[in-house]
Amino acid sequence: MADEKDIIHMTLKDGVVKMETRPDLAPKHVAQIKQLISEGHYDGVVFHRVIDGFMAQTGDVKFGNSDSKEFDLRRAGMGGSDMPDLTQEFSSVPHERGTLSMARSSDPDSANSQFFICFEQASFLDRQYTVFGKVIEGM
Repeated sequence: MADEKDIIHMTLKDGVVKMETRPDLAPKHVAQIKQLISEGHYDGVVFHRVIDGFMAQTGDVKFGNSDSKEFDLRRAGMGGSDMPDLTQEFSSVPHERGTLSMARSSDPDSANSQFFICFEQASFLDRQYTVFGKVIEGM
């Protein structure tokens, strides 16, 4: 069982999604996500990219926050936080159903606040995106 400090609860319109973070795999990414959560940056952020059978992406705290004056659904997915981008922390953990992984540009060291949840296995992403946890309830 995971330590409670490594559990994140994300409240959606249809219920709560419980996610276990993996600081052993991606300590910098988990720390940044937790800091952004503690500062309320994810409150009101939309899922801006959902591809059936693949993944759902969220975390644009700049343009994707429906509670912010900068909210712009056309630009959601193009922004991040004011925190620095992170150096990749790739691992051998596979991208399978429920995997939490960081979104990034073509630069492997560009992850910031956006992340995605895999709906199904996506092995073509393995060792190319930083896995930082998994959904343990509410998938």
